[in-house]
Amino acid sequence: MRFLSQFHHDPTHGHRTQVAGIDPGYWRRGAGVLGPVHYQQPSIRQWWGRLWVALCLLALGLVLAPLLGLVFFVAMRGGQRLNGALLTQLPPAAGMAGGGLGNAVVGTLVMVGLATAIATPIGIGAAVFSQELGPPDRPLARLVRLATGMLSGVPSIVVGAFGYATVVLTTARFTGGRYAFSAIAGSLALAVMMVPIVAQTTESRLRLLPQAWREGAIALGATPQQTLLRVILPAGAPAIATGVLLAMARAAGETAPLIFTALGLDFWLRDLRRPAPALSISIWRLATGIDANQQELAWAGALLLLLLVFTAALLARLTTRR
Repeated sequence: MRFLSQFHHDPTHGHRTQVAGIDPGYWRRGAGVLGPVHYQQPSIRQWWGRLWVALCLLALGLVLAPLLGLVFFVAMRGGQRLNGALLTQLPPAAGMAGGGLGNAVVGTLVMVGLATAIATPIGIGAAVFSQELGPPDRPLARLVRLATGMLSGVPSIVVGAFGYATVVLTTARFTGGRYAFSAIAGSLALAVMMVPIVAQTTESRLRLLPQAWREGAIALGATPQQTLLRVILPAGAPAIATGVLLAMARAAGETAPLIFTALGLDFWLRDLRRPAPALSISIWRLATGIDANQQELAWAGALLLLLLVFTAALLARLTTRR
């Protein structure tokens, strides 16, 4: 009410002449100064910002489109055969209906498991040697780091040929041809490809750990071995597990190393010293055939392999967030 009492009515002009003691000419002058509101055109900097946002969205679409298209296409072709028979039955012969890839799934899991058991301690040992056992910039540590980096870039078919020349032929020579291609040879070839992934992931994590942790453990009386086993490695365990899972995902989808070493098999794996079935080899053989049922089964195997790889990658991401 006090504020409203400051309004005065001018009976001559029929409008309020003063608001809270302010001269009405002030409002007229202010309106003249402000004038009408006009739209301001974006500046060149704003246009560049919008252009970069559009380019980033385009790059995101170019990254996601092939992945989504691949998953959608494989799911459409192989989803109808994704059932229990796929995991329990053997591949069918040409002209036969039904069938599955149960032997290939088992063979892949066995060889990837053996390769993981071989590659994990070697990769962790290489990372610990180059990062923890002495100055990281010493010549021998740089050599180990260079070797793992170069090994990660070796083509898989070269690894397969190396495994054939060093493992398969050597085994055949010493056993008189009784044993040559085998699940063991395939596991060794996969382990060669897994070692650099585990080593690089582990070393990158160990490098990020605070130096104060090491110094604090030593100050409390711990030996270097105790510091490594009870402080450093437990702190880097999630990253190490991530590297192992990523290495397993890559090994599960490899074909060339297994063709040279495991050869493939249409029956169940019963002896690690004999040729072994693998999911990637079975997909390749069935997809290149002329039988429609086998080709459908190959698409189902491709979808199953994608699910295995995506599951390993998802577990790796979840492990990293811990």
